[in-house]
Amino acid sequence: MPASALALVLLAGLIHASWNIAAKKAGGDSRFAVFTTVVMIVFWAPLGIWLGVKQMPAWGRNEWLLVAASAVFHTMYYIVLLRGYRKADLTVVYPLARGSGPLLSSLAAIMLLGESISALGVAGIAGVVVGVFLIAGGPGLWRATPGAERRARVNKGMFYGVLSGAFIASYTVVDGYGVKYLLMSPILLDYAGAVFRLAVLAPAFLRDVQTAALMWQRQWKYAVFVGIISPVSYVLVLYAMQVAPLSHVAPAREVSMLFAALIGGQLLGEGDRLMRVAGAVLIGSGVMALALG
Repeated sequence: MPASALALVLLAGLIHASWNIAAKKAGGDSRFAVFTTVVMIVFWAPLGIWLGVKQMPAWGRNEWLLVAASAVFHTMYYIVLLRGYRKADLTVVYPLARGSGPLLSSLAAIMLLGESISALGVAGIAGVVVGVFLIAGGPGLWRATPGAERRARVNKGMFYGVLSGAFIASYTVVDGYGVKYLLMSPILLDYAGAVFRLAVLAPAFLRDVQTAALMWQRQWKYAVFVGIISPVSYVLVLYAMQVAPLSHVAPAREVSMLFAALIGGQLLGEGDRLMRVAGAVLIGSGVMALALG
């Protein structure tokens, strides 16, 4: 992986962990997804419109279908992720989502897009996946957890984490194909996708505007933060995909777990820090193996 791509992925990881922690603290649902999407569309409108005027006239059927598919996958991921954050700990949901997502993405890139990967790269992916597993709780996920309520919470976290990972893999492959093979602008792809996502989310939002207004009063600070910075992290990853194999970039994104394990555990007090730090070290080692392989 080129050094430029690795630098983009590292910066994206820090940003990604930060906005996920904010989303967890907000405790929002699909309406929070609407809030953040509206903030993104409004804040980044000058850049999105400028790029759209220049590039959208050249888009054909394939580009628009890809944007629509990307928007659906992103929307489902975000809704499932937010629901998981309401039902379980971030340090269970987030690691499982981020671990299963790149594993599936890499397999899809190798099988569907014809990418190749070295033995060192395979070892790197394995390091990332095992590290994520440790951060999520390690073998303790399958052992009896004291308290039925706590055990149920862990089970819910595992379910929503893996389901989120499946949607991560879906949009990663779709978006990676768009920027790498259709040569779409990463910024414009993400911005156009946000407009589509808003259209998908709007009906549920409009059914109860009064409740949404109350939620906005409680969550607007988090929504503004997430809406502004979350697109930056993903656009950086899309640029990295243009210069490095998707099967390398997708797992390397999980360097965000280094930050989530340390920052999230401290701020949210979700415990098991020793195992999670060990997992973070494995992730870091795996990312370096991917960079070298």
